[in-house]
Amino acid sequence: MEIGDYQREIKELKKAKRIIQKQLERSESDRIKLEDINKKKESLLRTVIEELKEYQNSLEERSQELEMMLLNLQIMQNKMSSLGNLVADVAHEINNPVSFIAGNLTPAQEYIENLLHLINLYQQTYPKASQQIQKTIEVIELEYIREDLPKLISSMKEGTDRICSISDSLRIFSRADTEQKLLFNIHEGIDSTLMILKHRLKANKIRPDIQVVKDYGEFPLIKCFPGQLNQVFMNLLANAIDAVEESNSGLSFDKIKANPNQITIHTALIEDINHVLIRIQDNGVGISADVQQKMFEHLFTTKPVGKGTGLGLSIAYQIIIQKHRGTFKVNSVLGEGSEFIITIPIY
Repeated sequence: MEIGDYQREIKELKKAKRIIQKQLERSESDRIKLEDINKKKESLLRTVIEELKEYQNSLEERSQELEMMLLNLQIMQNKMSSLGNLVADVAHEINNPVSFIAGNLTPAQEYIENLLHLINLYQQTYPKASQQIQKTIEVIELEYIREDLPKLISSMKEGTDRICSISDSLRIFSRADTEQKLLFNIHEGIDSTLMILKHRLKANKIRPDIQVVKDYGEFPLIKCFPGQLNQVFMNLLANAIDAVEESNSGLSFDKIKANPNQITIHTALIEDINHVLIRIQDNGVGISADVQQKMFEHLFTTKPVGKGTGLGLSIAYQIIIQKHRGTFKVNSVLGEGSEFIITIPIY
């Protein structure tokens, strides 16, 4: 090989070396970029893994909360069921002796009237009674007894009537549900709930009576779960009382009397869709739009600790929507009041 051939070969080798050098430089650059990308991917992957772990922990905590909530609801349901049975038994036990007393009051009143009539005859026939009889008449205050005894019997009759009415209301309100829907008089359920809440509707030192306006429509018995439906009425009516009482804040007795607290209950039959409509309206404080969006959520409450569980409306909502395939809506304006509107299929 000649010198020129060596020089060309050396030149080509140098050229090849430069090319390889550049390739090495590019490869090194690519390696560095690749390592950088890998680091970013590893960092991103670690972030994703951490977020997934946090989400998993959050899900586990939420799952535990839901399990605890379900357990509490089951405990509450069992308690309510036991309480309902107990109330029904107590109502039954009260009803028996009260019926016995009520049944004897009428003949007792007749006996008393006969005795008083007999005394009158004696006094007319023998106007000059002995001193001992006259003294006894003065001691026992016969004239006062003659006047007061009929009132006393009438008062006792009214008392027994009230006890019977309360007993009937407790029995209707605490009806135990079965797995199947039963025919039920909606108006009896509302009236029994109002009777149980009567002590909260009565006047007190702060305000007059809360007026209850009933506008009941005519419709047949409907198939439903009576105990659960009574629970809905209890929640809505108790909330309505809370709302009107809250609206009284800062107002005098006379000012409340001029614009009385009022709860209106309207029922009707919607024949087109075979549903019953129930509207419960109050003129209380009203509900803000923000609260309206959350009010059917579990454990949401605006009441102070110890006065509200946050379960009443959510349970009522489930009873109407899920158990009865009905609808449940609310219309409310702050400062003017609220209206809850329920529809339930007849069958």
